[in-house]
Amino acid sequence: MSGFFDGLRCSECIDWGEKRNTVASVAAGVLFFTGWWIIIDAAVKYPLTEDLNHSYHTCGVIATVAFLMINAVSNGQVRGDSYSEGCMGQIGARIWLFIGFMLAFGSLIASMWILFGGYVAKGSPVVYPGIAVFFQNAFIFFGGELFGDPVIFTVILILRLVWVLIVVQGACFQVWPD
Repeated sequence: MSGFFDGLRCSECIDWGEKRNTVASVAAGVLFFTGWWIIIDAAVKYPLTEDLNHSYHTCGVIATVAFLMINAVSNGQVRGDSYSEGCMGQIGARIWLFIGFMLAFGSLIASMWILFGGYVAKGSPVVYPGIAVFFQNAFIFFGGELFGDPVIFTVILILRLVWVLIVVQGACFQVWPD
């Protein structure tokens, strides 16, 4: 199920063959938990709507749904190696996975919009809630990305980091014009 640890070569240390799925599941769970812990901390620390608008939690809920959608599909179903075809077979699994990735990426971009548009651009004295919303979505996003092929993970990560840099650069030019 998890191909993230295929690239690790430490034959003297640990045999990843049988423990790979367990380690990836624990790491994804820790990232998921950390994301929600951060936003719960921000919600408790800033209970007023002026500091943390409660509609900003929608990004985390969508990221959680995406996390569950991504982890519901195994690599065998995407590749067509599974024993059963299921509802729509390989094509359905790929469409489901694509929708999950789009939701995850959309929630990450929306959290950056909240951070820059809701806190940085307005010159708010309290910026931590915006940072908390962003980190919540980033941790959930990377927790969902732990499952899958390492090559696909690397390509998707590079494309998303390039997109993030483009969005941040655009936001910085809007926030701090020359």
